[in-house]
Amino acid sequence: MNFLQDSLAGFLAREHRIVIVDITATKGSAPRDEGTFMLVAPTDIYGTIGGGQLEYAAIENARKLLADAGGAAKLEIPLGPENGECCGGRVDLRFTFADEEARKTLDKRLADEERQKPQVWIFGAGHVGRALADALTLLPLNVFVVEARETALDQLTSEVHHRFAALPETLIADIPTGSAVVIVTHDHALDFRIGTQALQRKDLAYIGMVGSHAKRGTFLHHLDEQDMPRSEAERLVLPIGGSAVDDKRPEVIAAMTASEILLVFAKWRRDNT
Repeated sequence: MNFLQDSLAGFLAREHRIVIVDITATKGSAPRDEGTFMLVAPTDIYGTIGGGQLEYAAIENARKLLADAGGAAKLEIPLGPENGECCGGRVDLRFTFADEEARKTLDKRLADEERQKPQVWIFGAGHVGRALADALTLLPLNVFVVEARETALDQLTSEVHHRFAALPETLIADIPTGSAVVIVTHDHALDFRIGTQALQRKDLAYIGMVGSHAKRGTFLHHLDEQDMPRSEAERLVLPIGGSAVDDKRPEVIAAMTASEILLVFAKWRRDNT
C-alpha cells in the first residue's frame, strides 16, 4: 500500500490492472458525493469514496473482479448499523475495468477538474508564503507563487507554479476571475503596490495581506490618499488568518488562512452559480 499517494498519472502508469469504482448515486447522508471515484489495483488504491465499511466493501468487490473470483458490476450499499455505519444514507457504486478507453476518459476527467480548480496567487515566498504554499497544495486548488527574488523561489518545497516577476504587481491584471490573492512579501511598500492593484479588481474572490492591525490602518490611509472608496478598501483581509488563534508562527497563519480561503471560495461558488 502506498501511504504517500502518487498522482493519478503516476498510478495509471504504474498499475496495469485497475477497477474504477464510481459513486453513481447517493441518498440521505453519505461521506462523498455522486461523481466521486477511486481506483483499485491488486495491492494498491488511488483516491477514496469515503472510507469505513463502505470503502472496505468496495475494495473487496473490486479485487474479486480483478481476480476473476466473482464480484458485482454494481452495488447498493446502505450506510446503517448493519454495515457498521451511522450515516443512515445509501450509496450506489459502479465497477468498471480501466481499459485503454477508460484510461483516456480518466485523463480527460482529471484535466477538466484541474481547469476548474480555483486559483490562489501567493505574492511572496518567505516563511509565511512557503508555509501557505505547503498547506494549500494539499487542497483541490491551483497554487501560484510570485516572487521578485529568484533565490526565494528556489526555497519553495511544495509542488506549486513558480512565477518570477521584477514587478509582481503587474501580474494582477492577468489573474482569472474568482481567484484568491494573498500578499506576503518581504517589503511593505511592495505589499501596498500589489494590494492597491488587487483592490482595483472587483472580480477577485479574496484579497488578503499579512500584517497587523496597525499595518491595516497605514494601508487604508494610503488608499484614502489614492482616492479609493472605503467600501472597496474594506474588501481587504488584513491580517490574514483572523484573530481566533493568537499564534504568529508561519504554519499556524497558513492553516488559518487556508481555512479562510476555502470558506470564501465556497461562498463565491454559491453566489456565482
